[in-house]
Amino acid sequence: MIYPIPRPQIPACAWQRPLGKGWDKPYTVRYASNLDDGAWHGMPLGGFGAGCIGRSTKGDFNLWHLDGGEHIFRSLPACQFSVFEQPEGEAAQAYALCTEAPVNQALSRWQWYPPEQGTYSALYPRSWFKYEGVFKSELICEQFSPVWAENYQETSYPVAVFQWTAHNPTDKPITVSIMLTWQNTVGWFTNAIKSPTVKVRDDGSPEYEYRPKWGDSTGNFNQWIEDNYRVGCLLNRVQPHSEIQEGEGQIAIASSRNPNLEIYYLGRWNPSGDGSDVWDYFAGNGSLPDKEDETPAAPGEQIACAMAIRFTIPPGKTKQIPFILAWDFPITEFKQGIEYYRRYTDFFGRSGKNAWSIIRTALKHSDVWQEKIQAWQKPILEQSNLPDWFKMALFNELYLLTDGGTLWTAATENDPIGQFGVLECMDYRWYESLDVRLYGSFALMMLWSRLDKSVLEAFARAIPKNDLTSRIIGYNQAQAVRKFAGATPHDLGAPNEHPWEETNYTSYQDCNQWKDLPSDFVLQVYRDYVLTGKEDTEFLWECWQSITQTLAYLKEFDRDGDGIPENSGAPDQTFDDWQLKGISAYCGGLWIAALEAAIAIGQILIKNPPLNPQLQPTDYPDCIEEKINTYSNWLKQARSIYHDTLWNGEYYRLDSESGSKVVMADQLCGQFYARLLGLPDVVEEKYVKSTLNKIYDACFLKFHNGEYGAANGVLPDGSPVNPNDTHPLEVWTGINFGLAAFMVQMDMKEEAFKLTETVVKQVYENGLQFRTPEAITAVGTFRASHYLRAMAIWGIYGVLTGWE
Repeated sequence: MIYPIPRPQIPACAWQRPLGKGWDKPYTVRYASNLDDGAWHGMPLGGFGAGCIGRSTKGDFNLWHLDGGEHIFRSLPACQFSVFEQPEGEAAQAYALCTEAPVNQALSRWQWYPPEQGTYSALYPRSWFKYEGVFKSELICEQFSPVWAENYQETSYPVAVFQWTAHNPTDKPITVSIMLTWQNTVGWFTNAIKSPTVKVRDDGSPEYEYRPKWGDSTGNFNQWIEDNYRVGCLLNRVQPHSEIQEGEGQIAIASSRNPNLEIYYLGRWNPSGDGSDVWDYFAGNGSLPDKEDETPAAPGEQIACAMAIRFTIPPGKTKQIPFILAWDFPITEFKQGIEYYRRYTDFFGRSGKNAWSIIRTALKHSDVWQEKIQAWQKPILEQSNLPDWFKMALFNELYLLTDGGTLWTAATENDPIGQFGVLECMDYRWYESLDVRLYGSFALMMLWSRLDKSVLEAFARAIPKNDLTSRIIGYNQAQAVRKFAGATPHDLGAPNEHPWEETNYTSYQDCNQWKDLPSDFVLQVYRDYVLTGKEDTEFLWECWQSITQTLAYLKEFDRDGDGIPENSGAPDQTFDDWQLKGISAYCGGLWIAALEAAIAIGQILIKNPPLNPQLQPTDYPDCIEEKINTYSNWLKQARSIYHDTLWNGEYYRLDSESGSKVVMADQLCGQFYARLLGLPDVVEEKYVKSTLNKIYDACFLKFHNGEYGAANGVLPDGSPVNPNDTHPLEVWTGINFGLAAFMVQMDMKEEAFKLTETVVKQVYENGLQFRTPEAITAVGTFRASHYLRAMAIWGIYGVLTGWE
């Protein structure tokens, strides 16, 4: 159908890169054992927990997170868009829309799109490929998945929409054909090793062997579907089991027909060959031979399908053509026998035979989805007081909610919207590391608040549990128990075990000894209550018993009874290569803020009895009053010594026993959280401002002349305590964003935005886009890509807008 419509309006703030343009000196990984896939990353497609597929700025599909918690980065050239064009009376041309030919000589018959002839743009969950300088017609492909704030249905869908807009700016008709080819990869995305061996890497963190069934296409077959006005190809597999298992299901590509379009297809072709069985037809006149072939693939054989839509655009006119990619892999398996259905199966069923149902839904509702995404983004994009680079990073850092090995399970009676989890990163593959999400969960809390609460409820359930399994700690090779009752776990487990049930997967440090985790838990619980309307008292009740248990556990580390738990001299907090000893500014401030939060929670609960009587203590409300009195006494002690022990006249010392003069960037995180939640200040405002000014000067401006961001900890003149230090000399993206939010809170907006812009540019100008790392260094290296904490940038926006 011809539409009298303008071309798509790509927001000016979207991140942009010429198609296929490389990087002269992209950041490289700091440790050889860490993941470094290179700079060819683009925005991921797919809903939360549904698995996702990434398409790079070259135009190839190269990231495959279709197995829950697992990472595959590998280009599949046969998964591709191609365009044929022939203006009236002129020669035809055809290109596959990737700027690089396959390295193994496959598809050698195909013509590949020249680099830097157009622009890639991204503003998650939307991205655009704009093709310029090659075709006479003006072509834009907008791609998106139905992700928008506070949506708990469509945001889970395993689907990508490709909205093609073709405009004819000439005075002659132009014939255009758009082809989508796709390799049948059903069955590839599961671990062939059912009981993988866990090893400890050179950096002390555990990892397990993952060997996907990549290339195992035996029994795969393709079916051409014509369903009223819907047409497409269903990529299937002869199911070898009576009940569906992980990796089994369907993929589908589709579009819609109308009288002005010509639809062509090829149901089966060889993606390992030269591609002539597709290309000779398509490059000739934009057609395909219309052959169906449902023969299953033999062992060692690869198969793909193709569909093309040909149409003519009159002079000055515009056409829009939708293509849909959907997949249905309903099961995620963790360790052998532990299986969960994905959230989207609550809406499409669990048989693994619903890819076409997803196609139907997408073709019917994609326009509405697009409008809802635009309506969600519009109020932020229209804020003239926010710079474009900030708007860009604000949305694009949400990529991790799709990309981060994300889990979102089907609903149960205990978890009415399912259970949710994002990996700390691809190198540290365990879910929802609590210390990291102290900053990194601002985005989830602000945009999908029920999911954030579900994560904290999982921590609440885990705190009382005991796991006395002994294991070796990577940092010092000591033996330690995995999880003590009362200890707040560091994480909610890993994909090779049983997430939510088997916690504390990481063994680099003994997290039972960490002095920040219990405080982090209490503060996040109270944060989610305060900043989501101050009405969800049932959520507070769900967490109360665990709050009291973990605060009591942490207080046991107050060895001298002065009211503040002491750090042990080992790295026993989020900076887990950095030794703190005695009372520390970082952990001590979090402790004081957490006690204030616990008192506030207790007072709320006294006024609001639980609807669920099982949550109500037998001696309610007296027992809550008793806890409040206890916390008040601890607070009185702690407040009396915290400032006097650590204040040095300009800033707070790292700790009370090491004698270090380092300026720690995140030293007053507890104060930031206290003011954020309307709690009494940890320290007086004049000391806060003095400290922030010193951090800004030493850690940012004097650290390599402010070129990289704020280092975690340096001497007052910006120099290192030890030039061989690890964490102190790294610029942590999420810590910088948290620090910037703190500065905005303290009326230092100009400094906050200068710091934030510096870090954002380091990420998006050095090939780190859509794989934002935890840490960058002053020598152009990074550590821990696809990192959770970087979503802390939403904390800046929250403080700026009053969390509206």
